[in-house]
Order: sequence, then C-alpha cells, then structure tokens
Amino acid sequence: MADTANVLKESPSQTAGPYVHIGCTPNFSGIAMFGGDLGAAMKTGPVKGEEITFCGTVYDGAGDALTDAMVEIWQADAAGLFASANEVRGAADAHFTGWGRSAGDMETGEFRFETVKPGAVALPDGRVQAPHITLWIVARGINIGLQTRAYFEDESGMNDLDPLLSQIADRGRVPTLMARSEAPGVYRFDVHIQGPNETIFFDI
Repeated sequence: MADTANVLKESPSQTAGPYVHIGCTPNFSGIAMFGGDLGAAMKTGPVKGEEITFCGTVYDGAGDALTDAMVEIWQADAAGLFASANEVRGAADAHFTGWGRSAGDMETGEFRFETVKPGAVALPDGRVQAPHITLWIVARGINIGLQTRAYFEDESGMNDLDPLLSQIADRGRVPTLMARSEAPGVYRFDVHIQGPNETIFFDI
C-alpha cells in the first residue's frame, strides 16, 4: 500500500478577494499606515524626460468598469534604463522608481499613474524594444494576475520594429496594446478582460 501521508494536495486557486486593497493599498482603503501606499509615487525628485499621466479603466466582458481592480506597472526611464542592479548600460534615473501600483477609483474604476514616458529598451542581442509599459492586473473573477503591455500609438516607427509586436499574427488585435494620447501629457490605456475588444495578455 502506497504511503500518501507526505503527499500534499494543491491548494485551489482564488480570485482577488475583498481584502486585496486593504493588504496592498491600505491608505487608499482608508487605513493610514507606512506614510503612504507602496507604488503610489514613482517620482522621488526631479526626473529626466517627458513627465506624463498614464491612466485607464479595466472593463469586464459585459463592458462594465471593474471598480475593484488593482494595477501595477513596471517600465524603463526616459533613457530606456531600468531601476535594477542588473542594468549594465548605465545608471538609471535616480529619482524614478520604474514601478507603481494603483487601485481603481471606487466609482469609475480608473487607475492613474504620474510617471515618465519610457525610452526604447535595447535587448542583449542588439534588437530594440519600442517604448512600453508592462502591466499586471488583478480583480474579482481573475484567478491569476493578467500580464500585458501598453505601447504608445504616437511611436509608430518604433512600434513597427518592435520584436514582440511583430510576432502578433492577428494584426487586427495590435491596437489593443496601444496607449492613446488623450490630452497633452496624458495617455489612456483601457484594458478589456473579455469581449470583442479583448486586450492581448501574455503568458509570462
């Protein structure tokens, strides 16, 4: 008879529950602590490059805004450098964290980041990635956080050469990865979980 005493079953997956904001963005939830929520400020002083507002809304399959979504972003600075010890091309902007976290507005669902427009990022093999922002999204009904990218519609020349964008077979879906200029210095990137305008997500 097989010994199963030390065999552990996999725990069932869980969606982002009602406490995700309390745990990740307590100040947003009305619990004052830590002097502010982690990721709320991406600029710690005068930054280099073009300062922008990056905003959007996460929509469900019915087209309704998710008012309990939380979005994290990671990006390079204006020179295409990351705030990482592994950055070998030079020193990244010391006043820019490159990482942010935003809970969606409880009424509109809009997330918002005060950041900088990222520069093009060089890959080790010499290819260049177009300016982009990586997003991670959690909300009700999502078992595993969703990963996607936001490119910039006004960087069409760079987008045409981007190694990732060029691999998307269904070219009609490429626009779902484009942040659009909404006003001077403001870019909007709406995320659609399902439906005809479903955003492309990546298995990372």
